[in-house]
Amino acid sequence: MFHLVLVNLGRNPLRTLLTLASVTLALFLFCALSGVLDTLQESIKVGSETRLVTRNKVSLIFPMPKSYMQRLQAVDGVKRVAISNWFGGTDPANPRDFFAQFAVDENYIPIYSSDVDIVEWSKLPEGVPAPAGVDPKLAVFETEQTACIVGIKLMEKRGWKLGQQVTVRGTIYPGDWTFTIRGVYKAKKKSFDESSLLFHFNYLEQKGMGGSGQVGIYILQLSDPSRARAGASAIDGMFQTSAPSTRTESEQAFQAGFVSMYGNLPFVLRLVGLAIVFSILLIAANTMMVSMRERTSEFAVLKTLGFTDGAVFGMVVAEAAVITVGGGTIGALAAKFGIERSGFNMLGFLPSMTVYWSTVFTGIGIALLIGAVSGLIPALQASRLRIVDALRRVE
Repeated sequence: MFHLVLVNLGRNPLRTLLTLASVTLALFLFCALSGVLDTLQESIKVGSETRLVTRNKVSLIFPMPKSYMQRLQAVDGVKRVAISNWFGGTDPANPRDFFAQFAVDENYIPIYSSDVDIVEWSKLPEGVPAPAGVDPKLAVFETEQTACIVGIKLMEKRGWKLGQQVTVRGTIYPGDWTFTIRGVYKAKKKSFDESSLLFHFNYLEQKGMGGSGQVGIYILQLSDPSRARAGASAIDGMFQTSAPSTRTESEQAFQAGFVSMYGNLPFVLRLVGLAIVFSILLIAANTMMVSMRERTSEFAVLKTLGFTDGAVFGMVVAEAAVITVGGGTIGALAAKFGIERSGFNMLGFLPSMTVYWSTVFTGIGIALLIGAVSGLIPALQASRLRIVDALRRVE
């Protein structure tokens, strides 16, 4: 029976291939759009309940004074405080090929030691000791102002090498900025982005800020994670009468708040995805109806030879299922592996694009449903067809 199904599908290969391609494209788009939602959920996982983020209460785009750092370090339960500032530069050779850059201080990487690992690093000259209290992997990075550390995905994508100089053209902070790669980091968690460039905050402060001492956000590592909520309240209370005042929340809540800035995007994506599925359902159903009409006399012959109504019904549904499930599987898997390998990360604000396996299986399930629904009416008509009525249509 399955061999007969394949022979029937191969009878009009162009129509079969076009229908298969339309289902493949539809399921690819569906899984790609769902992948955006998966990535938004994954970005929340980057945040940790053991770290706090302090930012300007008015908006994330407004800075805070660097002088806040000493007061934050003095808060009970705060183990370490780091600075992070968005840079927003572009590659002079290819401005559209964007990657994220952050200016950070010496505490940033130690705070994220549980999330990232330095897998390649420049070594100090022979006989030169590492600065006291500094990880040997970060010794050159800490002692060289124009040094930078890049993610392993960015390193591989650009074909960079350790010790190479790279140039970034500033947008928020104009001018050409030259960095020397002194380290490569790799994420210990899939949700952590590996396509960013980290460089010294002091370099940004002196060259781009004129020594003004403005900070984007502060990241606080806690000695006792259970006191996160109390610590956040204490910090915001301390700066309540300051200009500017602050908003402190867990890193996970910060990420969730950032995701909420996308507004109704999840609803729109789901709506578009459903529209795509409905459209391809109509296409597949129309194809099967046309195929059934062309083969009316064949169904009569099959029934004359002893094929039951159930066998004819199953054959027609199977033909629809082969096209839709085959195309849907190809499209869903293409979305999974193609999008994830692209490394797209929403301009550095989110982790690299992720498509959950649950999304892939949902897509394949939708393809199976499309096959069943699109083949249902033609299959019913074929199975109920009377031999005499069908043979009357033979010329």
